Amino acid sequence: MSVREEIDNILSKDPAARNRLEVVLCYPGFHALMFHRIAHRLWKAGLVVPARVVSHISRMLTGIEIHPGAVIGRRFFIDHGMGVVIGETTVVGDDVVLYQGVTLGAGAAARKGAETRGKKRHPTLGNGVVVGSGAEIQGPIAIGDNVLIASGSIVLKDVPPDSIVVGVPGRVLYREGQRVGGVLPDIEAEAIKTLRAHVLRLEKKVAELAGAAEPAQPEPEPAPPEVPPSEIDEEGAVGMEAVDAFLHGAGI
Repeated sequence: MSVREEIDNILSKDPAARNRLEVVLCYPGFHALMFHRIAHRLWKAGLVVPARVVSHISRMLTGIEIHPGAVIGRRFFIDHGMGVVIGETTVVGDDVVLYQGVTLGAGAAARKGAETRGKKRHPTLGNGVVVGSGAEIQGPIAIGDNVLIASGSIVLKDVPPDSIVVGVPGRVLYREGQRVGGVLPDIEAEAIKTLRAHVLRLEKKVAELAGAAEPAQPEPEPAPPEVPPSEIDEEGAVGMEAVDAFLHGAGI
């Protein structure tokens, strides 16, 4: 690894970078990587506290937290970087790109405290992995080479090489350029649809009970607005306009 190689790597991967001086002065991902190289050497030499001090200074200056015990490969690029966290037993391969807010964390092992000290708790990323902003990769799992992880995904299981991972929890949507597993389900959308259908049935039942219990009114109540057949559930309940508008606007 050379400093020039890391600078040239950023120039090749970030279209916003114009020259080497800009990278050296203005890229927190580059600064954090240089601090980590120093901290990691101290860590391997058994100088734990000095290594953690260097790591802490780097965190204060860059907003990027890399534990000195983490193993980072060549041509590692953290774009923007604010909020990135990389845990102690993380292993990162060559040519990996992380965007802001990424966590390479311990997952459930972090809650077990000292009993997991010295054990593998964090993920291993292969070569050429790209992790989108806000994604979380948790636990001692393996991410294969050339994997793309979408922004906001939470990955809790091993991912095979040449895959695209999307969702919460993260699921492999493409592998080697081919879509797998059919259409990715939208769990939140399905939950909303289920609740909406249930509310419609309850409203219909309440209206029937109210009509049976109350005497006829001198002036009839205005009829509810008509709803297209597609918006009526299997029992014929009338849809809720506000919820319909939300679902339509959300593309659900």
